[in-house]
Amino acid sequence: MNPTRAAFRDHCRASLDGLRREGRYREFARLEKLAGAFPRYRWHGPQGVREVTVWSTNDYLGMGSHPAVLEAARRALAQHGAGAGGTRNISGTSPLHAALEAELASLHGKEAALLFGSGYVANQAALSALLEALPGFHVFSDAKNHASMIAGMRGAKGAVRHIWRHNDLGHLEALLRAAPAEAPKLIAFESVYSMDGDIADIGAICDLAERHGAMTYLDEVHAVGLYGVTGGGISERDGVAARVDLIEGTLAKGFGVLGGYVAGEAAVVDYIRSVAGGLIFTTALPPAVAAASLESVRLLRRDPERRARLAERAAALKAALDAAGLPRLDAPSHIVPVMVGDAARCREVARRLLEEHAIYATPINYPTVPRGTERLRLCATPFHTDAMIAELVAALRAVLPARSAAMAAA
Repeated sequence: MNPTRAAFRDHCRASLDGLRREGRYREFARLEKLAGAFPRYRWHGPQGVREVTVWSTNDYLGMGSHPAVLEAARRALAQHGAGAGGTRNISGTSPLHAALEAELASLHGKEAALLFGSGYVANQAALSALLEALPGFHVFSDAKNHASMIAGMRGAKGAVRHIWRHNDLGHLEALLRAAPAEAPKLIAFESVYSMDGDIADIGAICDLAERHGAMTYLDEVHAVGLYGVTGGGISERDGVAARVDLIEGTLAKGFGVLGGYVAGEAAVVDYIRSVAGGLIFTTALPPAVAAASLESVRLLRRDPERRARLAERAAALKAALDAAGLPRLDAPSHIVPVMVGDAARCREVARRLLEEHAIYATPINYPTVPRGTERLRLCATPFHTDAMIAELVAALRAVLPARSAAMAAA
């Protein structure tokens, strides 16, 4: 017997057993998205197929089911085939990719944009490339930054990483002041934080960056398409996009399709294009995906009513939860975390919602959130009705343990 193989197998089994004991073992619900019935899905469960209402979707605006988006994908599929045919530098760049990058640059008021296969790859590849560009780079990272940003910063050889307390600008300023004045600096942060639903003060962070000679890198993944006059995110809403050096976003959430991107000054974006391994060595997005994304971005730029409907639905969900005395974090964004406070209990609540009430809500456990703050992460899209909200509230009242309310109050 190969001793390394046996030891590794034993380690895997023991680790998985530990995850199961803690209630943190991940199981993927088999959910069949129904384009004509969103947010209704078919759940392929152990007892067969059943229709359920999904409350944990990142297709925040339902654009993944928009008829014009679907038609754009169909046309591109028929014209170009299923795949891109290579990486961006090996036959994988089409006029659709170029048009999408131009549209995204325009969306954020930047000189250029660059597509990646996902938001995760965009953050990982772009941040690593940036932080290796100059020797002795100091990067200042919000404590609740996404794992993809952390991976990019950790992967940058020679970069010095400082972690500032979440949204604590006093702490950020102290770290900036303590860093070598002559060192190149980058502040990396998000606009909407996806687990708590809170929002950064982008303008104040830009003030600190200018005062201390730092660049800014803003992750707008949970805001693009959703906020701002044309869907440019929180930075557009707050009128500060021009002050941010690099804006990173996704095409997989507000725009409902797939892919990630960065937008900024042309020379900086071109440098990332030239050196980022996550772009150079990854097959390009399929033309049908690029076409669908391009149509979605164009539609949302001129559809403020859909964004207004999202905000109204989020407010309605929050009001209904509050009226029922259900525990939620008080967050200003469209993201509505309902607190449970224990990993095993959180999984059990989610299981009962699905099996007993035909409602799907994702349990969020450690390490995504700190232990003791486990939660259900909800979002009311423009297509969640008042009747759906009432059904959700009734189901939560039936399955949530009483101690969750006490924990949330504390």
